[in-house]
Amino acid sequence: MIRQQVESSSVRSLGYDPANRALEVQFASGAVYRYLDVPARVVEGLAAASSIGGYVARNVRNVYRYRRLG
Repeated sequence: MIRQQVESSSVRSLGYDPANRALEVQFASGAVYRYLDVPARVVEGLAAASSIGGYVARNVRNVYRYRRLG
C-alpha cells in the first residue's frame, strides 16, 4: 500500500485501500499499523481533521482491529 506523508507531530504517513477497507498509519516513532475494516467515511474525516494524531487517537486506535507491520 502506498502511504502519503502528512504534516503531524505524531503521524508520519497514511495510506488507505478502499477495496480492503484497510488503513495504514506510520507513526512518528516509525511503527506502522494496519487497521482493518475501516469505512471510507472515517478516512474522509481523517483527511479533514485539524489534528491527524488526535483524530487517529479518538476514532481509529482502539476502535478497529489492527496488525503491527513494522
